[in-house]
Amino acid sequence: MKNNVITIAITLAAAASIFAVISYNGAKMDAANNPVNNSVNTAVVNVAVQYPEVAVIAVTKGRYQAEVIGYGEAQSRYQLTLTSEVSGQVESLGRNFATGKLFNQGDTVVQINDVDYQQALSSAQVAVADAKLALLEEQRKGQQARLEWTNSGFSGEPDSPLVLREPQLIAAQATFNNAQSQLTKAQRDLDKTAITAPFSALVVSRDVQLGSYLQEGNTIATLYSTDRMEIEIPLSAHQWSSLPNISGAVEGKWPVILTNTTGDSQWQGHVARVEQHLDNSSRQRALVVVVEQPLAQETPLFPGTFVTARVQGKALNDLWQLPASAISQTGEVWYIAADGNLATFTAQQQFAQGELSYIKPMAGVDSANIIIRPLNSYVQGMQVIAKLTNPSDLQLANNVSVKL
Repeated sequence: MKNNVITIAITLAAAASIFAVISYNGAKMDAANNPVNNSVNTAVVNVAVQYPEVAVIAVTKGRYQAEVIGYGEAQSRYQLTLTSEVSGQVESLGRNFATGKLFNQGDTVVQINDVDYQQALSSAQVAVADAKLALLEEQRKGQQARLEWTNSGFSGEPDSPLVLREPQLIAAQATFNNAQSQLTKAQRDLDKTAITAPFSALVVSRDVQLGSYLQEGNTIATLYSTDRMEIEIPLSAHQWSSLPNISGAVEGKWPVILTNTTGDSQWQGHVARVEQHLDNSSRQRALVVVVEQPLAQETPLFPGTFVTARVQGKALNDLWQLPASAISQTGEVWYIAADGNLATFTAQQQFAQGELSYIKPMAGVDSANIIIRPLNSYVQGMQVIAKLTNPSDLQLANNVSVKL
């Protein structure tokens, strides 16, 4: 009896639980199918659209002085491989004949033993004297033959020029001329035994020693002139278009500032001439910049120094000045269009000045708000919030080199 009561109680409890679950699920389904009638309070969240903020700078057309930057290597005006023009043993060397030393024009670099050349000169002098004597005797004989022909009573000229010794005189004259030429050569050879610097020079290499035997054409030394240094600066067609009148500027010693690659040394030069041909490799024309007395400068300009040349160009009108960062890697400039959205155009850069770039404006537009640092994610027509930036806040360097 007691067991039956317990069974009935458990059955009733289970039935009550099942009824409760069915009622709860029904209520949930009803709420899901009828959201309007749902008695539960639902909070509605309004999401505000946030547009990206961009920094812009206002630019207007202006007139700016262009400068052209080029690169080149300083080279001596003359670079000579000095060779021997006569043969012989090296008898003495110049006191400064060592690499790094300087020679003045006309200083003796090498002295070759000249005994043989002294003897050759003496022989040539004897030959000249003999030939001159023979010429004088032949002249006298010709005069005597003419006198005898006249006194003989014959009329006209003799049948053969030998009668008046004309061919003999010509031969004597030729012998004398040849002897004089031999004397000139002997004197020249003797003079060439003292090998001198053809210009004020720096010794770059020495190829002989005391006692060396030289053959004609042997290398003695490599000499670089020291009076001026020349630097060829290749320029593109665009760079040439930014320079003033070439001929007038060259005549007025067009100034050029040169600096070394580390930027700690500077030299004042000028444009000496312009090349009138295109280089085979670069396909560009070059300015030739000159520095006078390069080794006497406060900081010597040595041959082989790589330099940056800054050349003043002409003033250009109607350009926009903007930060170099405003030009994207693809060469585009982003700006705020009239509708307040992003727009872009391809920059036509005329030159750059440190962290500043100078470009041609868009056609028919005098001023614009330019994005200072465009992102790769920008798209045409994108809505943004523009924040105007004062140019002085950019901390851009104004007194820096200019590159075209």
